Amino acid sequence: MENFKTEVNIAPGAKVQFELHYQEVKWRKLGSYEHRLHLQPGRLAKHLEVDVWIIEPQGMRFLHVLDTFDGHFDGVPVVSKGHQKAHITFKPTVAQQRKCSNCSETAVDGELVVMYDVNREEKVGELQVFNGYFVHFFAPENMDPIPKNILFVIDVSGSMWGIKMKQTVEAMKTILDDLRTEDHFSMVDFNHNVRTWRNDLVSATKTQIADAKNYIHKIQPSGGTNINEALLRAIFILNEANNLGLLDPNAVSLIILVSDGDPTVGELKLSKIQKNVKQNIRENISLFSLGIGFDVDYDFLKRLSNENRGIAQRIYGNQDTSAQLKKFYNQVSTPLLRNVQFNYPQTPVTDVTQNSFHNYFGGSEIVVAGKVDPDKLEQLQGIITATSANAELVLETLAEMDGLEDFLSKDKHADPDFTKKLWAYLTINQLLAERSLAPTAAVKRKITKTILQMSLDHHIVTPLTSLVIESDAGDERMLADSPPQDHSCCSGALYYGNRVAPNSFPPWVNPSPTPMVPMPAVGAPVLETTPPPHVMRVENDPHFVIYLPKSQKNICFNIDSEPGKILNLVSDPELGILVNGQLIGAKKPKNEKLSTYFGKLGFYFQREDMKIEISTETISLSGGSRTSVLSWSDTAHVLNQRVLVSVKKEKTVTITLDKEMSFSVLLHRVWKKHPINVDFLGIYIPPTNKFSLNVHGLIGQFMYEPKIHIFNERPGKDPEKPEANMDVKGQKLIVTRGLQKDYRTDRVFGTNVPCWFVHNSGKGFIDGHYKDYFVPQLYSFLKWP
Repeated sequence: MENFKTEVNIAPGAKVQFELHYQEVKWRKLGSYEHRLHLQPGRLAKHLEVDVWIIEPQGMRFLHVLDTFDGHFDGVPVVSKGHQKAHITFKPTVAQQRKCSNCSETAVDGELVVMYDVNREEKVGELQVFNGYFVHFFAPENMDPIPKNILFVIDVSGSMWGIKMKQTVEAMKTILDDLRTEDHFSMVDFNHNVRTWRNDLVSATKTQIADAKNYIHKIQPSGGTNINEALLRAIFILNEANNLGLLDPNAVSLIILVSDGDPTVGELKLSKIQKNVKQNIRENISLFSLGIGFDVDYDFLKRLSNENRGIAQRIYGNQDTSAQLKKFYNQVSTPLLRNVQFNYPQTPVTDVTQNSFHNYFGGSEIVVAGKVDPDKLEQLQGIITATSANAELVLETLAEMDGLEDFLSKDKHADPDFTKKLWAYLTINQLLAERSLAPTAAVKRKITKTILQMSLDHHIVTPLTSLVIESDAGDERMLADSPPQDHSCCSGALYYGNRVAPNSFPPWVNPSPTPMVPMPAVGAPVLETTPPPHVMRVENDPHFVIYLPKSQKNICFNIDSEPGKILNLVSDPELGILVNGQLIGAKKPKNEKLSTYFGKLGFYFQREDMKIEISTETISLSGGSRTSVLSWSDTAHVLNQRVLVSVKKEKTVTITLDKEMSFSVLLHRVWKKHPINVDFLGIYIPPTNKFSLNVHGLIGQFMYEPKIHIFNERPGKDPEKPEANMDVKGQKLIVTRGLQKDYRTDRVFGTNVPCWFVHNSGKGFIDGHYKDYFVPQLYSFLKWP
């Protein structure tokens, strides 16, 4: 799904009605069309009603409303079905919405899923013409499958551990049993390494299938994810077999990728992986992708498959994983036609486009659309043929084209322009595919210009355009951009799209800056402006904020050092707990100063023999001889003895020790093409008395709070930044009132936190000099003099 975000201001107590109007194409998959509505009101709703209207001129063969609420709403959906129309109503009362008779929580937390298919009778194709455009739906059935050469590429990295891997293995055993003796197959499994069950394709004999089952049964998930090398290995095996003449020329060659995560090892740039696959895979090979879990980068898998004559399917990692895997395989494993081409009468038909140019698999459909001369419709009513490498079929056209117009005009829910919109959608997608393969910049610019014009003419959001949201009066506008086509170019960027003139949009489009008002020398206590729970933190380049709970004060200081230096943050040799951070530099200096940030953090729990290395790219967990690598695109929980590591996708890593100590690491992404800024990490550590009395480090030394006395508060040189004297550790310092950022509640703009700033890299507030906290390695304890 595409994600769009907009914000509006609502007056207190006002009644507001939100209306969302959108259109999407429904493709036939696994033998049916499917419509999913996400229902997550988050509370009991006094009035909750869903209406789904279906209009199909061909008539409906079947219609099902799936139960995704564990039987809680049995009998609540009401289905009224005729021959060509259906109406589904879902209107639970407040009592029916309750999880239990006296519960205040709602049971409406899932999806309303409607599945149906249309009648095709004996015809293998249906042609519909309306308003100068035609759409041809092609889905022949009851044909003998073609032999296939199939390579399974299975992710066995650490994130597949547990139920995902168990159900994948179960499904694979069933899939292997479905292979026919004329099929050839092999398997590639990968984590940070790539292994092959057989270096060559083998016949699907009983002996080979039994050996393959035994192989996958012994797989133990661990390590990182090297998708690039795994796919290239699979392509090489098929290409080599083809070069040696070992493949049946009438067979279809398939690669099925099963993965739950982004690459963490080897080539990490998604666009580069796509390019590598595209350059090496032959035109007679189709690549299908199965994305397992809620956090998989499905857009990447979809692009990977669409570019290489296949489709992608998201499979949610739950108790139905095995069944979903087998259902998907049943579709893609039944190739019926190879290299399908349509032959239309040339005179009345122009600008023909289709959603597939190659193989037809049972349970899907090929959709072709084009323009037709209204004065020459009778010529289109002749015979149309579809040829393939293994068959030729004669297709019937729609005998009474005027009947479609009459049918659509009588129903308010029908869209009379659906043929025109579907043609535009298919054409734009075809042009996007051609654009990605454009041989020169000039050709690419020409295709881009055509896409942009068609997108504007037909109101279709593409990776090259933005959605503009207007108020009814037309006096307020804002952009809600579609995610970029290549996520690897700007992953995690705060803004997408091109800049617009500042006066093009109203003030509420842009976030309001924090009002700049002079800070009083004596103001409200820090406690009231610090978001709980209070923590010690390091953010940006790097700014340290030390919260002293007894004094209820925030004291802050900066460390200006060099890229590559490793600073000790917490060192407790007695308990065997260590936190170090390695600095990285900006891409270039700004105002003759090179900013530094934490690009890597190391956590060492000596008693558990566990090391955790967190960078802006990966999270590595090492214990003894075993290492697991997670990506920031994962959401995971890993428990090792007393240490719990929780990863929240593209946001935070939280490390908890015995529920007594915790450390949070925030990921800050910037635009990859920013001329100066780089991705960096922030760290947040709540004060605790669970460390030993010997704990030290730039943060650790403040776990046992020193006494401070701030007095003689007065206006500073800058009227917005008062000054004061501070006595601490026998030192008399001059400190300045300022603001630092806490990004826990607002990861984009942060929350301003007032603090007293200690100059000269914290001199006088920290023990010794900041260079005393340099350590040689990421897991070196601090040796304090």
